[in-house]
Amino acid sequence: MDEQTFLDSCPVTELKGVGGKVAEKLARIGILSISDFLFHLPFRYEDRSRLVPIGALTPGESSLFEGKVELSEVVFRGRRSMLVRLSDGTGFITLRFFHFSKQQKEGMQRGQWLRCFGDIRGSGQQAELTVMHPSYTHITEQQRGQVEEGLLAVYPVTEGLNQGSLRKFIKQAYHLVEQGQGVRECLPASLTARHHWPSLGASLKQLHYPQTLPTADVNKVPAFQRLIYEELMARHLSLSRLKKATQDKSAPRFDPTGDIRHAFLASLPFCLTAAQQRVINEILLDLAKSWPMQRLVQGDVGSGKTVVAACAALAAIEAGYQVALMAPTELLAEQHYKNFQAWFKVLNVNVECLLGRHKGKIHQLITGQLAAGHIDIIIGTQSLFQDKVVFSTLGLVIIDEQHRFGVDQRLALRDKGLQGGLFPHQLVMTATPIPRTLAQLGHADLDLSTIDELPPGRTPVTTSVIPVEKRDRVIERIKQGVADGRQVYWVCTLVEESELLQCQAAEVAAELLMGALPGIKVGLAHGRMKAEEKQAVMAEFKQKALDILVATTVIEVGVDVPNASLMIIENAERLGLAQLHQLRGRVGRGQRDSHCVLLYKSPLSNNASERLSIMRETTDGFKIAEKDMQLRGPGELLGTRQAGFMRFKVADMQRDAAIIEQVANDADEFLTNAPEQVEPLIHRWLGNSVEYVNV
Repeated sequence: MDEQTFLDSCPVTELKGVGGKVAEKLARIGILSISDFLFHLPFRYEDRSRLVPIGALTPGESSLFEGKVELSEVVFRGRRSMLVRLSDGTGFITLRFFHFSKQQKEGMQRGQWLRCFGDIRGSGQQAELTVMHPSYTHITEQQRGQVEEGLLAVYPVTEGLNQGSLRKFIKQAYHLVEQGQGVRECLPASLTARHHWPSLGASLKQLHYPQTLPTADVNKVPAFQRLIYEELMARHLSLSRLKKATQDKSAPRFDPTGDIRHAFLASLPFCLTAAQQRVINEILLDLAKSWPMQRLVQGDVGSGKTVVAACAALAAIEAGYQVALMAPTELLAEQHYKNFQAWFKVLNVNVECLLGRHKGKIHQLITGQLAAGHIDIIIGTQSLFQDKVVFSTLGLVIIDEQHRFGVDQRLALRDKGLQGGLFPHQLVMTATPIPRTLAQLGHADLDLSTIDELPPGRTPVTTSVIPVEKRDRVIERIKQGVADGRQVYWVCTLVEESELLQCQAAEVAAELLMGALPGIKVGLAHGRMKAEEKQAVMAEFKQKALDILVATTVIEVGVDVPNASLMIIENAERLGLAQLHQLRGRVGRGQRDSHCVLLYKSPLSNNASERLSIMRETTDGFKIAEKDMQLRGPGELLGTRQAGFMRFKVADMQRDAAIIEQVANDADEFLTNAPEQVEPLIHRWLGNSVEYVNV
C-alpha cells in the first residue's frame, strides 16, 4: 500500500463536514488526522437494540423507551426548565430539559410519540421516574417498536462537539478503511500472536461497532488492550530512542585519581552509607565513558543525595571541567550553595551562585568569571538558561528535584554545554521516590540509581492526625516542646487558593501563636516576602534565635535544621501524599525523637482520609509514592512540564501496570523485528504533542 494511502497523514478537513472551526474543536481532544478518529475510542456503549416499557424501567440504568406526550410545560423551580410527561400505557416518566429551543418546545405537542434514550433516575417504590436531557426522535404511532439501532459507542467530546457529529466523522473515517485506505499495522506479527490480539483493523471494528455488549469494562476487551499496548509501546520507544540518541553523542571522559574526593569524604563528620557508596560508584563508571551520562538518583528525604552529587561534581572538577547545579527554587539553590561552599572551601574549589535577582554588575561579574573558567561549580535556578550565561568547559550538569523540570529543560541545559562536539554528563536527583512502573515508562531515557538506606541516627518521625477543633491541645504541646529545647515548624497550606490568601493565613497563624505563647519567639516565612527577608528568617531559625517558624510550603525543600523536631501542618487534607512526605522530612534530622501533627478540617473525603491514614502508618517514601500514584495518577510525580507527554489517549498508568511490564520486556523485540515501524507508531500516538519526541 502506498504511503499516501495511510490515513495517519490525512488532515481531518478532508472529511465531509469538517471545516476550520470544527477542526479547532477536534484538535482540543487530540484529533488532527483522519486516523486520529479511529484511535479516539469509546469509553462505554449504549444498548439501543432493546425497547423497555416505561413500567419496567429501572433507576440507575440507561435504557431505550417510547412514550406519548401527555403534558409539556416550562417551569421556574430554581432555574428555568422544560418538563415533558410521557406515557406508554405501562407507566409514566418525566423528561427534563434545562437547555431547549423554541423549536424543541413546539415539537412537544400533546399526543406526539417520542423514542428516547437516557439515564433513568428515581428513588423509592412510588417515585415517578425522570430522565435528564435524553436523546430523542419523533416517531409516529405506526413506527412504535421498529428499532433499527444496536449498540452505540459513546466517546469523549468537547464543548461544541456532540456525539452525533463525532459518530458521523468516525463512520466516514472507518468507511475509508473499508475502501482500502488503511492505517498502518505497526506491531510485529510475533508480538500480536504471542499476546493473542486481533489485527488492527479487527480491533478498530470491534471497538467502534461491537456486535455484543462487553461483559467487563471496555478496557478489558482484547481489542482495547492491544491499543493500550500500542500507546504504551510508543511512549516507551520514544524515550528509548532519546536514550540511544544520547549514547550516540560524545562526552568528555573523566578518569580522576579521586584524591580530591577522598579528601572531601575524610573531612566529613560522618561516614557514607553502603547505598551512597554504591550509587557514587555507578556514577563514576558512567563518567568514565565516552558518551553522556543520563542518570537519575532517587532517594528518600534525608538519604544523603547531596553528598553523592558533591562526589560527582568533584570527579568533573578534578578532570578540569565545570559543573552546573540547577535547583527549582532560589531557597534550595542557596541551601546547596552554602553546603558546597562549606564543604569545598578547604579543597580550593571555587563555588558560586547565580540567581534571578542578580542584576547589573554582580551578574556581569559572575557570568564573566564563569565564561573565563574561574568558577568550578555554579549553582542556580532557571537563571542558568539565560543566553548571557556562557560556560568555559561545562562537563557535568546536576539537576535537583528533577520532577519540577521537564525533559525538554534537561536537554536544553545539556545542549547549552556543547563544546567541540562534546556534551556534558547529566545527573538528575529526586527526593520523590518513583514507583517502578512509572520509572519503566516515564524515565526510560535515564539509568536509575536508588539510595535505599538512611544514614544511621535518623529517627523515624511519629505522625498524629488531629482535628482542627483540638488546636488548643496542639499549642499546649508546642509550649512543652519549646520549654524542652525543641524548635517547631507550623506550616500553613491553602493550595487551592491564591498565594496571597496562603500568606495571609500564615500571618494569622503567627499572630495566634504569639498571642497564645507569650515569651516564645515566632518567625514568619512565606512566598510573597523578598528572598533576602525569607533567607534571614530561615537563618535565624537555624541559629536557634527563633523557637517557631510559621511558614507556607516554601519550606518543603531546602531547609535543614537538625534541632527542629516538631512539625504542625494545617489543612493537611488539602495536600497530596508526596508533598506531605516532603514537608515531614524537614524534621527527624537530628538526634531527638521527632513528631509531625496533621491538623485536618472535617468532613474528610474518602480520598483525603486515606491519604492521612497512610501518612500515619508509614514513613517509607517508596510505599507512599506507590499509593500516591494510585490516588492521584502519575502527573504529580512526573511534573507539570511533562504532563503533555503523559497525557494518554487510552492507557492508564495505574490500571495498566501489567501491560507496562509487557512493553518493557517486548521493546527490544520490537526494535529488532520492526525497526521501520517505530517512527509511524510514535507519530500515531504522540504526534507533535511532545517537544522531545524528535531528537
